[in-house]
Amino acid sequence: MLGLPKTTEFNKRLPKQKFYDNLTITPALKKSFTEDIRLIYWRNKIAVSTMNLAPGNKVTEIKVFEIRLNSPTVNEAVLRLIDKEIPYHILFVLEYDKKYQAWIGYKEATAGAAAFKVSKYYHTDWMSESKLPLKVEGLNMDSVYESFVRQLAGEALQPDSTDETLTETVRRSEQREKA
Repeated sequence: MLGLPKTTEFNKRLPKQKFYDNLTITPALKKSFTEDIRLIYWRNKIAVSTMNLAPGNKVTEIKVFEIRLNSPTVNEAVLRLIDKEIPYHILFVLEYDKKYQAWIGYKEATAGAAAFKVSKYYHTDWMSESKLPLKVEGLNMDSVYESFVRQLAGEALQPDSTDETLTETVRRSEQREKA
């Protein structure tokens, strides 16, 4: 998937129930899980152990989840729940009727780096899998994650200067949206 090396392939089906059985969630969110999502696959693991990348300071691995939908919309709260439960960065590839969208959340460590908070999701439009505009760019895990976020956000997250960090760019973008 996404032209990633074979060494990153995981291809394990994840039961939807794993995400909502052991959690306290609203009936509406559980309904979204059961009615909107057909299947969830853990397709790839991008990590130092699976690719020729240096470790990152913030990102240890990026999981690629394929979520097959029953309709062309997704409740963003479902992605947030999955992101909350998995202490790694996640690239979601949504599939509906042989069309795909890539989604990624800007995910920051909170309270001693044991938990993560997603402030905003960025995603593509629906397109064929071969047209998804994602390339692994960077020499370490942090830069690969930053590159994915910037690729999916497009113009919204272009840095003002070459030394502006992703965090600074996201904050500036959020400020602009509030104004």
